[in-house]
Amino acid sequence: MKIKEVIVVEGKDDTTAIKRAVNADTIETNGSALNEMTLKKIALANERRGVIIFTDPDYPGEKIRKQISAKINGCKHAFLPKKEAISKNGDDLGIENATPEAIRLALENVRQEYEEPGEQITRNDLHTAGLIAGTMAKRRRELLGDYLGIGYANGKQLYVRLKTFHISKEEFANALQAVYEAEETQ
Repeated sequence: MKIKEVIVVEGKDDTTAIKRAVNADTIETNGSALNEMTLKKIALANERRGVIIFTDPDYPGEKIRKQISAKINGCKHAFLPKKEAISKNGDDLGIENATPEAIRLALENVRQEYEEPGEQITRNDLHTAGLIAGTMAKRRRELLGDYLGIGYANGKQLYVRLKTFHISKEEFANALQAVYEAEETQ
């Protein structure tokens, strides 16, 4: 699988994992030490080929994703579910731990960021769906993020991501139905 865009990752081990899975070029942020020179390289890559931000599914990865998105408009995003990023011994979380199949699937489900997000889903919709409050809210958000390919987010972040990636009410409803069905089988 050849990827046209440049994939932005956190480090060398992530680049190695990406290259095991697909034919692609990467830019490494060197973890959360994102500097102006790296941002300029990412901006140039975005102008010429487009970029896919593919950071670890953890707080530092989300911070890097937000820093890049704040400076560079129109980025694409790939999200890896946490369960796919955990090392075999369970002590490390990162893209470098994912199987080539999990990486390819995340890259097949890339989401485009838009400058002017539409507002179709309300906070009330999230509350009614049990995604903001309640004992199952966190698990439901985790499953919903996996189904929609937008990664795990807390309630506030979920609302923003749904708007940012123009998730339609229909798409949301279908994913929510899959979440409820998954709950029934557990």
